[in-house]
Amino acid sequence: MRVFQDIRELSELDAPLHLALGVFDGVHVGHQEVIGLAVNGAKRKGGLSGVLTFEPHPIRVLAPERAPRRILASIDHKIELLKDIGVDFVCVQKFDKDFAARNAEEFIADLAYYADELKRVAVGEDWVFGRGRSGNIHKLREWGGELGFVVDAAAPVMVDGERVSSTRIRQAIRDGNLQAAHDMLGRQYTVVGTVIEGRKLARSLGFPTANVVAHNEQLPPDGVWALKVEVAGKSYQAIGNLGRRPTVEMEGARRLLEVHVFGFDEDVYGQVIEAEFLDYIRPEKKFDSIEALKAQIEDDVNKVKSTI
Repeated sequence: MRVFQDIRELSELDAPLHLALGVFDGVHVGHQEVIGLAVNGAKRKGGLSGVLTFEPHPIRVLAPERAPRRILASIDHKIELLKDIGVDFVCVQKFDKDFAARNAEEFIADLAYYADELKRVAVGEDWVFGRGRSGNIHKLREWGGELGFVVDAAAPVMVDGERVSSTRIRQAIRDGNLQAAHDMLGRQYTVVGTVIEGRKLARSLGFPTANVVAHNEQLPPDGVWALKVEVAGKSYQAIGNLGRRPTVEMEGARRLLEVHVFGFDEDVYGQVIEAEFLDYIRPEKKFDSIEALKAQIEDDVNKVKSTI
């Protein structure tokens, strides 16, 4: 799958293009409906299917005071999710104040110019874009008729009688309702983060851990979790503590996911780990002594291993 960094780079593609437009945070089931219109269009009519998305999330530029503190997927994670769906290319357009100032018609004209063989645009039926939110599905169809592309629109997807949205999924994850998140994402929720060097206290307790800093992705409640993690291209069962480690750290310590991977003891500093939260074992707590903490960790590990 090819990845482009600006719509101007789409001129490199010499084939009919079927393009889904949107932010697609989390690539949930509603987003998959939109993207599926582009993928299926390319299969039926021939050509390449792709996604045009934006980084950072436009709301962080347009209304930062209303922007969510966490997202559902960092840009690298999003690209991997889109790859799994089967699109042929992704264009990650930088969204800044200059880009936000462009009117909707100018954006579409530029898109059709650089994507010279643009045949299909897929969006959510209520998608709006351009300066002052002046672009909508009706305008898009009008411009498509003039510029030679068709417009497909996907209706909102409903789960449990409510519209699926990234906001709703983030709330479900914050609440620890990962089944609801799964139903709206159409997949298990995973968090991607980078391993940083720690104080190696867990190693001294007999349970070496990888200290993972999430890539600004939404995290579930603090506590001990059974995990499945992907490290260096392989999957492992693991146990993780999400939180601030109150027994061994000062108040206000950085929130981390400490992961002890069963059957794995390699140096992974600087590497990216993807963690799937399977089962909640217990809340994070402060113990009276290191010995009490070690005993609890041993009990937690036995509980997780018994479920494998």
